[in-house]
Amino acid sequence: MPYMYILECSDGSYYVGSCRNLDQRLWLHDLGEGAEYTKRRRPLKLVYCEEFSNVGDAFAREKQVQGWGRAKRTALIDGRYGDLPALSRKAFGGDWG
Repeated sequence: MPYMYILECSDGSYYVGSCRNLDQRLWLHDLGEGAEYTKRRRPLKLVYCEEFSNVGDAFAREKQVQGWGRAKRTALIDGRYGDLPALSRKAFGGDWG
């Protein structure tokens, strides 16, 4: 199944990605082969993931979340879904998703 996922890096930053096989992708990240961004920020911790029925939806969600600021990503990770719209309005003066 396709996934959108968020990793917390050793420097406290978040990495957002999507893939078809989450276990394999996490293994590649752990080896330092998953992405250039995460290569120098190991160890990594999976902090959030969503499952999708097709890879196109997972990729679209990845791009959406990549456009979010840290506060909004943290709210998603923490399950504070009600905070998401307000975080959009605070950052951009409108609800950008």
